[in-house]
Amino acid sequence: MIPSKSLSCLLTLPALALLSLTATALPHPRSASSTASLKLSVRINSNGLKNIAAVDRARFRALQTGGSSSINATNAATIYTADVGVGSPATYYTLLIDTGSSNTWIGAGTPYTKTSTSRDTGGQFSVTYGDGSSVSGEEYTDTVTLNSDLVIENQSIGVASTSPGFYGLDGLLGLGPADLTEGTVTNVNEVPTVTDNLYTQGTIGSEVLGVFFAPASSDDSSGELTFGGYDASKITGNINYVPITSTSPASAYWGIDQSISYGSASILTETAGIVDTGTTLILIASDGFSKYQSATGGTLDEATGLLKITSDQYDQLSSLYFTIGGVTYELTPNGQIWPRSLNSAIGGTTDGIYLVVADSGTTSGSGLDFTNGYCFLERFYSVYDTTNSRVGFATTKYTHATSN
Repeated sequence: MIPSKSLSCLLTLPALALLSLTATALPHPRSASSTASLKLSVRINSNGLKNIAAVDRARFRALQTGGSSSINATNAATIYTADVGVGSPATYYTLLIDTGSSNTWIGAGTPYTKTSTSRDTGGQFSVTYGDGSSVSGEEYTDTVTLNSDLVIENQSIGVASTSPGFYGLDGLLGLGPADLTEGTVTNVNEVPTVTDNLYTQGTIGSEVLGVFFAPASSDDSSGELTFGGYDASKITGNINYVPITSTSPASAYWGIDQSISYGSASILTETAGIVDTGTTLILIASDGFSKYQSATGGTLDEATGLLKITSDQYDQLSSLYFTIGGVTYELTPNGQIWPRSLNSAIGGTTDGIYLVVADSGTTSGSGLDFTNGYCFLERFYSVYDTTNSRVGFATTKYTHATSN
């Protein structure tokens, strides 16, 4: 979910709101090398998703224009959530994990329980989505507990009074760059994210986030966030870093430059795009997608919006190669197909074989020509380093898995 920077939702409120949103005390000091992890839960939507590619494209279009795109829980085939405590004593809320947005908010399901640590800032928050809907409500500061090692004092948190599309969830944990909060809360320029405050309050030694996903169809369909660094036990080899791209609008997010090849054939020359846990598929510019479709022989399936291939075509699939900062990451044929055990979750047929590379709907050269979503991130560990303005990747034991 990408927060809107529109000023139309802003109201005039007392200046003290500005002070209430800043990071404060150092309640849980740790060493400079400290890290702490938060386990994630995976949810599979088995209600029958309608055109998964169209959902991701809507998010992509909104993102290109610098707006926000909803992650409608009813339209997400695979989502990761974390149980996050708010208040003292804490009430726990199930929040969607999103590196594509930065506001943290609750109120979609479980009501906000105020405690002695709750403070109404007098501000209002509003995030407008790509489908025209919005989440809005009051902005509070409160104690936020991710786990016993990750406790944040005076975290800015929205309490939604309207929150369409988040059925079955309580809100969102925003893990994107802080700049994405600009214009979303009244009377402040931007608000510190949970990662900002963990660092500022001395809980973690560096403003770094490691993200691990396992394929949904594997025997370990789980995830983990590591704040302050990365979990070396989850990777094979080294973390390879690249700077945040300088190309707009990708530069506003966790944006990188990469090229893509199918076998030895170029699909997309080096260009800018983003890494995003809130997108399910791998989206690429229309001209690159046309080359990919031609190379694989896939036909567009109207029900899912994905390319569908035969068993014989699957046997002939080549690997897809992502070159990022001079390092090439191989997405094997098995990594290019939707988990067949989850076909019903996207409205597909039981025996269908669907490719997870989809058309972004725009031609290359837009400044945001691809999104490496969940289907990429389940094969590669990712690191988001605010301190050094860079993104890193590493292989995992699932990089060459055949679980799909």
